[in-house]
Amino acid sequence: MRPFILVLLTVIAISLVALILLQVRGSGVGSIFGGTGEVYRTRRGAEKLLHYTTIALAFLFSAISFCLIFVQ
Repeated sequence: MRPFILVLLTVIAISLVALILLQVRGSGVGSIFGGTGEVYRTRRGAEKLLHYTTIALAFLFSAISFCLIFVQ
């Protein structure tokens, strides 16, 4: 059971990294020092799906990591 959980955790970790890298960067700190940037921007379409999928995978990664403590 433990090897299966470790493989699953590795797949989720790789997917999580890929999803984070696919997301569009925001305006960040540059807008504070005179750069132009939007104050508020709504996520739509694929960007919204990427955002929610990233949150779900992060939660799943945390839950599986926590459960791994109890598996012998």
